[in-house]
Amino acid sequence: MSGLVRSAHRVVQGCVKNTGIASALVSRAQAPVKRDFTRGIWHMSCSKRMDGPVVTSLLHNHSNTCSCGCGLKALHTKGERELVEFLTEEIVAERKAQKLKTLPTEVDGFKVSGTGAEVLLSKALKDEVINVTFNVNHTVDSDDFGEGDAQPEKQEFSEMRSKPQFEVDIVRGDTTLGFTCSFLQDPPTSNADEYNDIFGIDEVTLYKGEWNDKVYAVAGDVLDGYLYDLLMNLLEEKEISNEFVQKLSDFSTGYEHAAYINLLEGISKFTIGKQ
Repeated sequence: MSGLVRSAHRVVQGCVKNTGIASALVSRAQAPVKRDFTRGIWHMSCSKRMDGPVVTSLLHNHSNTCSCGCGLKALHTKGERELVEFLTEEIVAERKAQKLKTLPTEVDGFKVSGTGAEVLLSKALKDEVINVTFNVNHTVDSDDFGEGDAQPEKQEFSEMRSKPQFEVDIVRGDTTLGFTCSFLQDPPTSNADEYNDIFGIDEVTLYKGEWNDKVYAVAGDVLDGYLYDLLMNLLEEKEISNEFVQKLSDFSTGYEHAAYINLLEGISKFTIGKQ
């Protein structure tokens, strides 16, 4: 689709870019948004709670038991016992709800590497390298619940998805053209004549060597409309398209879910005293 058509579309949807991107823009190191719902939504409608005897059986299978007969190493307080009981139950439910049992090593041709919450997707194209980086912390969100008047037990809960802000760096030699991008808040329209982006540009910068806070950057919402569209076209040519960004969200959702389960298991082992 030509830049002129895309530009005309974005003029109409300027309010989406202004409110969905500019209001959230702080810097390349944007502060995360705190999650305002509980993780229990993840499996509330798709997994059954374990009953007491099963949980107790799992808890008492630890080999390192203390002499008091509680069955758990160094676990004597009521709060610790209740915490481990809940975590044992929660871990089983989360694993049951887990869609990606094994995370892929590639996403749409981009090689994946991850350290903790940080993820890097990288691909070499001719004389340049495309790096996409994001952090899964505080990125999980869920769609609206069912009808507002419905009873809580009858509501259908949507899947919780990770939609991180992400950096796209086009690296040629020691020079980097960098973009900070994020998912648009409002859903795309259904008009077939319009090009519906699911992400937008928050910030653009160009620098040599390593990035630092002295490097100039411009916010996406103050760019000339046609220039903004040309930059979006450039990203699409570099394979940062709607389809790729959707796959990025799919991978990020699975990666974040696995990290959450690992955290629960770590807290349980810490509480029990098994390091």
